[in-house]
Amino acid sequence: MKELTVALGARSYPVWIGQGLIDDAPRWRAAIRGRHVLIVSNTTVAPLYLERVRAGLEGFIVGTHLIGDGEAEKTFANVSEVLASLARLGATRDACVIALGGGVVGDLAGFAAACWMRGIDFIQMPTTLLAMVDSSVGGKTGVNVPEGKNLVGAFHQPRAVVADIDTLATLPDREYRAGLAEVVKGAAIGDPGFFAWIEEHADALKAREPALTAEAIALKCAYKAGVVARDETEQGERALLNLGHTFGHALETAGHYTTFLHGEAVAVGMVLAAKLSAQLGMARSEDTARLATLLTRLGLPVDMPNGSDPGELLRLMRLDKKTKAGVLKLILWRGIGRAEIVPGVAEQDVLAVLGN
Repeated sequence: MKELTVALGARSYPVWIGQGLIDDAPRWRAAIRGRHVLIVSNTTVAPLYLERVRAGLEGFIVGTHLIGDGEAEKTFANVSEVLASLARLGATRDACVIALGGGVVGDLAGFAAACWMRGIDFIQMPTTLLAMVDSSVGGKTGVNVPEGKNLVGAFHQPRAVVADIDTLATLPDREYRAGLAEVVKGAAIGDPGFFAWIEEHADALKAREPALTAEAIALKCAYKAGVVARDETEQGERALLNLGHTFGHALETAGHYTTFLHGEAVAVGMVLAAKLSAQLGMARSEDTARLATLLTRLGLPVDMPNGSDPGELLRLMRLDKKTKAGVLKLILWRGIGRAEIVPGVAEQDVLAVLGN
């Protein structure tokens, strides 16, 4: 097992990565401070792992709440239902929510925990690669609205992250590959050595070789934990973690969350950001090609869907949380491992990339 720490002073918490962690209840039970526990999961994950989590909660007052599977479930309506379940449970201010599932479950359950009595504890138990390497670490919680993805939310750090890599065995290939996009993203932002390591081991990672998968998760989480410790609420450096996300979120919203999985949209978004960087003279086109080649090797898309409307995508990008005073601020790069925040990107340059 690998253990990392997200260093936030009194709110620091562990990230455990390894096999059999769901059944290692003495480890994660220690993060629960009260009597009430609500397990939030979805209809796909719950039949696989819910009873194993409940078995570790003997002596607590336990409730469960299930949502449907998929990005379309990340709504205010479902948050309201989770809050109602907390009320029925009699959850007090020392209650704990356990988020058992992928990024949608983690974001939604964490947001509900942030809202209940102005903030109660929660534990992340991610069951997808995407959630293990990204959304479970860092305390970003929230929901989607029709106007865009993740436009409503709160920073609310978990008490612990329990990443049991055995759960990846039941993950469909497409969802597993989508998680690899976030692994690549971490390397593309700030670690050219890690990028080269992924290139070297791409075939084994795609094949889910356990030791290499655990190593990739640990490397990405360690990088993100360091960024979060330095910039918890995204006032500066943490924004770099959004490489590809402004483009990607627009693609997800335009497709009504049915065209791309989140990681797939991020893969396309990273390539678009790299193309824009090359177009602006910030980076070499060879770096774009290297990025696209690696993503393709990992089974990820690198092109926008046929029929995409550049004008509509730009409109959605204007709603991005990094945009201020109507001026686009994008995460671009100067080559692999050298991402930076670029304010004031001209819309005609963005449209030129979207129209290619």
